[in-house]
Amino acid sequence: MQGLGRPILVTGAAGFIGAAVIQTLLRRGDAVVGLDNLNSYYDPALKSARLDRLGGVVCLRKRAFCFHQLDLENGDALARLFASERPRAVIHLAAQAGVRYSIENPAAYIQSNLVGFGNILEGCRHHGVEHLVYASSSSVYGGNRRMPFSEQHPVNHPVSLYAATKKANELMAHTYSHLYALPATGLRFFTVYGPWGRPDMAPMLFAKAILAGEPIRVFNHGRMQRDFTYIDDIVEGVIRCLDKPATPDPSFDPLDPNPATAAAPHRLFNIGNSQPTPLLRFIEVLEGALGVKAIPQFEPMQPGDVAATAADTSALEAWVGFAPHTPLEVGIGHFARWYRDYYGV
Repeated sequence: MQGLGRPILVTGAAGFIGAAVIQTLLRRGDAVVGLDNLNSYYDPALKSARLDRLGGVVCLRKRAFCFHQLDLENGDALARLFASERPRAVIHLAAQAGVRYSIENPAAYIQSNLVGFGNILEGCRHHGVEHLVYASSSSVYGGNRRMPFSEQHPVNHPVSLYAATKKANELMAHTYSHLYALPATGLRFFTVYGPWGRPDMAPMLFAKAILAGEPIRVFNHGRMQRDFTYIDDIVEGVIRCLDKPATPDPSFDPLDPNPATAAAPHRLFNIGNSQPTPLLRFIEVLEGALGVKAIPQFEPMQPGDVAATAADTSALEAWVGFAPHTPLEVGIGHFARWYRDYYGV
């Protein structure tokens, strides 16, 4: 990284969002350090393919990307990475993902999402990081039924361990902002989809089954609604927030506290499309893009899941002048073309 200044550390570099964020950072000329443990939660070959694509990114300056494979839970190794790379900012996207898997393997979430995030905070604290942007999730809204979800709503009733760890991350980050004046911005992502997406999420699961002529599992008998958000919009929101470090809210009132802001330099924002879509409509759009009809298999709601999500993104738009806007039909079209090309179907 000589000559490029202090880099940006992106964790979860081989992940869906991480790899897309790094591509954009490199294209605009930033030096980037990527970190990922390349675990086998889903196909490592897809993660490797995402990393391979980064080798072909044309940087506006000189080549400026290096990659480290390590676990967030390894505090000593992570401390050495912070000391050697000296990142000026951190985009923390690594986590053990998935709502349902958190019921099967809670220990993985405690280690990665709690212990690992604590190590990230310590690295930021001790090495002069100017801004931490970290991934939260729409899952933190849990049992809330008031729509659309606003950052000003309380999130005290998570319905999965995954959601609980994400709320814990928000509390942990706020504490470090308060104690050590660490600017930190938490981003609550709403159902991200698009090319190079995660195989454990509905778009990939549905596309695979539809093209194979197999039934797709439709939970809650189809009475589901999601605020599907296209990957390019997510990336734009992440980077705009990165470029505007969190600041204390001058109007914060401890007698009537706003959950989205603080007297410390900590902010929370939803990143969603603000266009919640019924699941059956999503399936219809995907069928059209793939040119194949689905075979729905209706099933009850799964433990830890919620029936609907919808994002109020007015705070994000007011802060950085941007909110996601890609129509579902456009995003699914891009996804379907990529899926057929990547998997040769």
